[in-house]
Amino acid sequence: MLLREQSLMALQPKSYVPRTTDSRHGLGRSPNLLLDRAAPIRPNEVFLGDITYIALADGSFLYLATWLDRYSRKIVGWELFDHMRSELVVNALKKAIARRNLPRGLIVHSDGGGQYASREFKELLAEHGFQSSMTRRNNHYDNAMGESLFSRFKAELMQKGAFCSFEDAYTEIFEYIEIYYNTKRRHSGINYEIPEQFEQKWEQNP
Repeated sequence: MLLREQSLMALQPKSYVPRTTDSRHGLGRSPNLLLDRAAPIRPNEVFLGDITYIALADGSFLYLATWLDRYSRKIVGWELFDHMRSELVVNALKKAIARRNLPRGLIVHSDGGGQYASREFKELLAEHGFQSSMTRRNNHYDNAMGESLFSRFKAELMQKGAFCSFEDAYTEIFEYIEIYYNTKRRHSGINYEIPEQFEQKWEQNP
């Protein structure tokens, strides 16, 4: 749908799939703070982070980092780079911080990848009083909601294809997240409501 509107063509990428999580970094691992914890009852209680790759037609890859509000399913921050260094997840979280009045104690949950264990990321969490939470080792179900986001993202936007350039990818991803996913797409996990409207309803009657 969005590809057709922008006159873009989906191309089949090479079979190589980049690895977006490397837990063999020796930087330490935070405990999973979501185990046996009740589901959030308001926005800005728990953010879920993840990284996925975005294929380009020339065989190279871009990397998309997102932060999802677990309560509303709204994507509250995202960043697209041509690398997976800590700056990717740090910038994505900084965008969420700039957009929202986030409380101290916010749980920031991710896998055990080195980006989330980096000094830069830990310093950002400490500066704002956020709590770091990570999936248990070799347990992908601990971040199932974050991973399911990308499966829907690729099925609905990329159609198993590739973008022509960084600019094409950024434009399409921006429109998908900001114009469609957050403001128009209905989610079964929130009674088939729209994330933006779901949060607004809470604000009117918290």
